Amino acid sequence: MSTEFPQLKTARLLLREIRATDASALYTIHSDAPAMRWFGVDPLTQPAQAEVLAAQFASAFGAGTGMRWAIVRRDDDQLIGTCGLFRWNRNWRSCLIGYELAHAMQRRGYMREALGAVLDYGFGTMALHRIQAESHADNAASVGLLETSGFQFEGIHREQGFWSGQFHDLRCYGLLAREWAAHQSNDK
Repeated sequence: MSTEFPQLKTARLLLREIRATDASALYTIHSDAPAMRWFGVDPLTQPAQAEVLAAQFASAFGAGTGMRWAIVRRDDDQLIGTCGLFRWNRNWRSCLIGYELAHAMQRRGYMREALGAVLDYGFGTMALHRIQAESHADNAASVGLLETSGFQFEGIHREQGFWSGQFHDLRCYGLLAREWAAHQSNDK
């Protein structure tokens, strides 16, 4: 793989490296408590926390453990969310995937578009065999996105997450390279 962070383009989006200058937009997204209720961490309360988050997201690529893309609308260069592959196990050829989108940008197909580009990159360029996702059962939008993207429900990870002062069960989903290829063929 290249040492340069990969940019991905879709019809409406540019997926690019997260920069320190993205902290303000990340704070807007990650401080919105209702929108972040399923993200798996408590909402941000101070702008400085977004600077740390931007650095954290950006550091995965340099560390070789994955990558997190800033999702930017091409028509106005607005950062509307992030999507990333992390906990990259090169020997097992597997990763986890995670994502979030600004509340005002939801229900417009942006995350489906971004997710498709990231899955293509993961299974193609990274030669992954498996991508895993976890979602809270009550997060209907995420569960629907995963299922319509070809992910298969595999079980419940009991009390795996902890945020908002309580433990949460997470639904585990998996997608194999051959399943993604078949899903792509069926969509054409």
